[in-house]
Amino acid sequence: MPSRPTAPVRFPGMPGRVVITGIAGNLGKALARLLHGEARLVGLDRRPFPERPKDVEHHQLDLRKRKAEEVFRRAPVDALIHLGIMHDPRMPFSEAHSFNVVGTQKILELCVQHGVRKVVVLSSADVYGPLPDNSNFLTEEMPLMAADRYSDVRDLIELDMYAQSFMWKHPEIETVLLRPVHIVGPTVRNAPSNYLRLERPVTVMGFDPMVQLIHEDDACRAMTLALRPGLRGVYNVTGPGEVPLSAVLRELGRRAIPVPHFLARPLLRRAFEARLTSFPPEELDHLQYLCAVDGSRFARDAGWAPTRSMRETIRGVMG
Repeated sequence: MPSRPTAPVRFPGMPGRVVITGIAGNLGKALARLLHGEARLVGLDRRPFPERPKDVEHHQLDLRKRKAEEVFRRAPVDALIHLGIMHDPRMPFSEAHSFNVVGTQKILELCVQHGVRKVVVLSSADVYGPLPDNSNFLTEEMPLMAADRYSDVRDLIELDMYAQSFMWKHPEIETVLLRPVHIVGPTVRNAPSNYLRLERPVTVMGFDPMVQLIHEDDACRAMTLALRPGLRGVYNVTGPGEVPLSAVLRELGRRAIPVPHFLARPLLRRAFEARLTSFPPEELDHLQYLCAVDGSRFARDAGWAPTRSMRETIRGVMG
């Protein structure tokens, strides 16, 4: 199903000059399209952004390097949206940790030094972790338990906790930490989207967890809403609801391959190591256990409601 054009944002109090880290990624590009014309956009990314609009300023650099400060010195920055986080499961842990955690620390320090008034940090509901004893609809106060079973999300949890600490240390900055459910869409290349694009996805025999998805367009709208003056805090961000994994696969016309749980992980690990799949074996927990979050706080405080239906969200994976 073709994506519907996104309505332009008319948002009172929109900051004047907004820095977006990770702007050259697919989600960053989608966010830039949404905010284009609403604010003066400045992108920071070590990747090139050749298709950027002419009035979007882009600096190809590493957030950990000194050159990043020149962007803040050149002109006042009113707001920062931090997407500059790597989610490549094949990247060495030390490099991912340095880029994600050290890069986040550096960019937030620059916000303090240069008087940025608003900061939005994108985390993920994955930090809670899919666990066999999870309750229904986890709130923002629940502990972040994903690292107990999934080592590759440890840096994301450290980043999330650092952003929370930053929020309390610097009350002069309106900091918003967003934890969206699985982001899917035609341009997204994360583990959930890659899994749903498989013609014969593996499922775990005897398990059919409820899953929560949000369309990439809605995820970008949520980040835009987070720029609202006065809004601060930690927020789960949900899509159009929750649905069994089997229903998602049926909607996409997928023929699943049920595998006994004691075989699923070693088989998936071998396939991943042989580069036969891009779905990390640790993500298998999401095919077994519940990790559903409560998004009512963001709905209440920011007036949040997704625009995409569940069917549109699911089918959006295929473009």
